[in-house]
Amino acid sequence: MADTELEFFQSLPRTRGAATALLCDDTGRVLLVKPTYRSGWGLPGGVIEMGESPLQACRRECVEELGFAPVLRGLVGVDWLPGQLSPDGRPATVFVFAGTLARGQFDAVRLPPDELSAARLVESGRLAEFLPERQARRITAFLDPAGGGVRYLEHGYGVDWS
Repeated sequence: MADTELEFFQSLPRTRGAATALLCDDTGRVLLVKPTYRSGWGLPGGVIEMGESPLQACRRECVEELGFAPVLRGLVGVDWLPGQLSPDGRPATVFVFAGTLARGQFDAVRLPPDELSAARLVESGRLAEFLPERQARRITAFLDPAGGGVRYLEHGYGVDWS
């Protein structure tokens, strides 16, 4: 019976999970990082490793990418990404955790040179200048206090629940 159950679970579709930190300073600017392995900017974070929770992944990635673990206040949203956006054709689920940078904490950022080339604080109204459209939509949606609570998106768009 156990072999059959294992075979069943191994036959299921695979998806990827990622966790990111939406960190703002006391003026509301968003911390963005610039990867060395692709063009554009993004939030600190990355792939959820085997056996790791989304929150653990977010904290680990922040330590690796920023040099410190920020204080996170909670999950603000989940965004499902369709497989056609990925080279391997697999969909992904992105968990976004929010936090606030303490005064002067941006100055403590220590980027790994093999992974990130820059970090900056960007006003929310300028995110589209730095991010791919879907990421700008995602972050803007999760910054919107009118949404309240944890929000669910698909490809950066709100869902019609009717």
